[in-house]
Amino acid sequence: MTSWTARLGHRSRLVVACSQFLRFGLTQLVSCLFPAALFAGLAVSKYLSLPIARNDALLVFCLLLTFGFWLAGLETWREIAVIFGFHLVGLALELFKVQIGSWQYPGDAVTKFGGVPLFAGFMYAAVGSYICQAWRRFDLRVSGYRPILTTVLAVLIYANFFTHHWIVDLRIPIALGLLLVLRRTWVFYTVGARRYRMPLALSFALIGFFLWIAENFGTFLDAWNYPDQVDVWRLVHPAKFGAWALLVSMSFVLVASVKSLEGRLYHRGTPASVATPTATEISPQHRIANRVRT
Repeated sequence: MTSWTARLGHRSRLVVACSQFLRFGLTQLVSCLFPAALFAGLAVSKYLSLPIARNDALLVFCLLLTFGFWLAGLETWREIAVIFGFHLVGLALELFKVQIGSWQYPGDAVTKFGGVPLFAGFMYAAVGSYICQAWRRFDLRVSGYRPILTTVLAVLIYANFFTHHWIVDLRIPIALGLLLVLRRTWVFYTVGARRYRMPLALSFALIGFFLWIAENFGTFLDAWNYPDQVDVWRLVHPAKFGAWALLVSMSFVLVASVKSLEGRLYHRGTPASVATPTATEISPQHRIANRVRT
């Protein structure tokens, strides 16, 4: 009897685990609405004849998509502002990288400057949109987060994407510094009725990996090309996975600044377990503490 009940309990736990994993995956997919729509636009514009240049059409599509998200209440004006901020950060990086020949954008367009179409910034904005959506749908909170040090390192990571062309590449020392600062930083999230946590640094790595996969799809759809992909498509170098994982830190810092203003940044200290209706509620006292800490 004991053996039978033990097997039954094990099977029940397995079913719950599988159910939670599927629920987690579905929530992730819904959080990727903006990136998914962007890639749908890339696919359609590649194979469909358009009355205007492809890059111009993609810019119009991305602007309408952003406005639609705000109109539907999927993103707040503060989130739109921070996403636009990451758009500008990404666009500056694109202008520099294209000028030095790191990659190129095929095709002409009215909205193409310095070899970079303006829609390119929305690929970075899509990362910010995903983080905002995931924050809301998973009820994300962080503990042990050190905003000033993390911001400084995120800025250094971004600057290194420019400076390593003239001086020694410092991404490894900066990455190690980021791991040191985030060693006690946890991100808490809810799936169904349960509350989980994972190291924030691990979440950066996971997002970076999926961004590397997305970049392979983007180059396959001829949105942009690396020098070795101009004649025939090849897999994007795996080293880009690390670059994306580091760049995610900049997006996270921007989104976290908004969540701090909203009182939705810091975790109350409730253990990662089955959540109660108030398990993730932010108390007035904690909101005051958030403002003081930031």
